[in-house]
Amino acid sequence: MTPNWLLAGALLALFGATGFSQVRALAPVAPRLLSESGLYAGKGTRVVDRRNRAFAPQYPLWSDGAAKRRWVRLPEGAPIDINNLDRWDFPVDTRFWKEFAFDGHKVETRFLWKVSDHGWVFASYAWNDEQTEATLVPDSGLPDAAAITDGKRHSIPSVMECRACHDSARTEVLGFNALQLSDDRDPNALHAEALAPGMVTLRTLVAEGLVSPRRTGLASTPPRIAATAPDTRAALGYLSANCGNCHNRESSLASLGLSLTYELNPSASTCAPALATAINRRGHWVVPAHPETSRIINPGRPELSSLIARVRSRRPLSQMPPIGTVVPDHKAVELLTRWVAAPPEEWMQLAARCAGS
Repeated sequence: MTPNWLLAGALLALFGATGFSQVRALAPVAPRLLSESGLYAGKGTRVVDRRNRAFAPQYPLWSDGAAKRRWVRLPEGAPIDINNLDRWDFPVDTRFWKEFAFDGHKVETRFLWKVSDHGWVFASYAWNDEQTEATLVPDSGLPDAAAITDGKRHSIPSVMECRACHDSARTEVLGFNALQLSDDRDPNALHAEALAPGMVTLRTLVAEGLVSPRRTGLASTPPRIAATAPDTRAALGYLSANCGNCHNRESSLASLGLSLTYELNPSASTCAPALATAINRRGHWVVPAHPETSRIINPGRPELSSLIARVRSRRPLSQMPPIGTVVPDHKAVELLTRWVAAPPEEWMQLAARCAGS
């Protein structure tokens, strides 16, 4: 019997993107088993198919300390449209996988598959105790999938929760963009993973003609966060990866006026949006003990900075990010506290840069 995912692929090839969107209801698009998704080289093996390329974003998303592995498969002969450096347009049949493990035990693998010009399939798979197979999780997710620490447990998110972040800036793919794949890696990036031989980087994509237009400057002068202080660069990178997916200029939260995504487009201001929209801004959530002096970022006053308070919190009504984590990122709190507590002259330079942009 033909697996559902193969049937879906056949429909995609037969009808094209538009026709496929009309007939996809004939069969589930996401396969029931991870082994049927195309991640592995064949049935009964856990060797990753050579067409699936590993990568590691330089600013990883905090997921309660999970160890992660990631792969991408691009359809042959169909490059990524990178006309907009901050929002890449992936070809139909692009696939991503992300594996989560705690204490060396694989817990879940997430699958993202572009099935039409504007349609993506989101799926999560829970690994069995024998670590031999992972099975599709219901759209509603799987709570308490694995123990983490101190009575905390990891839950596999629902499709709705996945889309809450992945659709928030009208781009479904997170962690695979010009800044995240830049070969100019931030040595102070939190939880950074070393690049292993064969991993895809921006230079790889340019050299192999996997992006269009083929901007050779991205390889010769790879993008980086403009900052004179190492803590500023690391902090802006962390906020962009962990908060900017929702707090940006195009999401449903844009009306809040807080944008934490670091932008690379030539039209972008020389002042990072995180600085322009957070420094000395009151915000909609204030530090409870100091409502009058609370600011999103209060230069020199970490204890009066609501951004730090929310990253530290794991109370449902105040924690940030609001989903996907049950354990505070203590290293992030330390970095952000140290950054906000920087000497006044550093903040004066940052303020002057924003004032003149």
